[in-house]
Amino acid sequence: MQSLVTQLRGLADQISTIIVGKRPQIEDSIACLLAGGHLLIEDVPGVGKTTLAHALAVSLGLSFSRTQFTADLMPSDLTGVSIYERGREAFVFHPGPVFAQVLLADEINRAGPKTQSALLEAMEEHQVTIDGQTRKLPEPFFVIATQNPTDQLGTYPLPESQLDRFLMCITLGYPDRASERALLAGVDRREAIAELRAVMTPVELQAAQRQVLQVHAAEPLLDYLQALIAETRNGRWFAEGLSPRAGIAVLRAAKARALLDGRDYVAPDDLQAVLPQTVAHRLMPVAGSGRGRREQVRAMLEAVALP
Repeated sequence: MQSLVTQLRGLADQISTIIVGKRPQIEDSIACLLAGGHLLIEDVPGVGKTTLAHALAVSLGLSFSRTQFTADLMPSDLTGVSIYERGREAFVFHPGPVFAQVLLADEINRAGPKTQSALLEAMEEHQVTIDGQTRKLPEPFFVIATQNPTDQLGTYPLPESQLDRFLMCITLGYPDRASERALLAGVDRREAIAELRAVMTPVELQAAQRQVLQVHAAEPLLDYLQALIAETRNGRWFAEGLSPRAGIAVLRAAKARALLDGRDYVAPDDLQAVLPQTVAHRLMPVAGSGRGRREQVRAMLEAVALP
């Protein structure tokens, strides 16, 4: 286990040379991948969302594709299409960008709802159905979607069913002064990515994902998690509470966080560390709360005592 932890820390160290001053967000991204989930990054353009996704894929030796979501993007542009080839006298399937181990869905909320929904089967089942035929996606399969704030022009809100498919939602934010100076004085980030080496292989990554499942969650820890879930459902904090699937997602994310910290058991700190990123995008604060989603989750955390 220690060698795996060393690898994971080396992975975070390497990506930190590209995304400067954002270590917590980098570790959240790695934890999301270890937990077998998908990642949504919500922020203004230009703060490094695409660069983070590309650096993560290269550092893990995973195939990478990027799709710019626009208003005219069709579902077949993602999944692929069968085209008749005269030389073969048959329809030949041409796979779309979804057939990659890391798919970057850039500015996902600039596409229409039909195209946004085209990702649902791929994200949940790791397969797509085209012309009545089911085609498996490569493993591991990881979607990183970026989203602009919904008050910007030309954006559509993601449906709740799709938001629920993202294990985590994070924001990068503007860099601090020292980090921004390092970016201004350093080499171009795209050139730096080209020089990265793979810290882990896809096989090692899949082994790490299986290791996450072995991380122990004690009964008192599960009591604490259930207390948090119940608190979201009492109507005091949120319009609707967390689903059982969301509770499972929180536990998986906490196990991945524990593994990153070199432990084979989940501590309450792990739950507290991942809860805002894992559930805030699934919840809507009650009317009149005066808080954003993350702030409401943190306020709720402070109100629930440890068992």
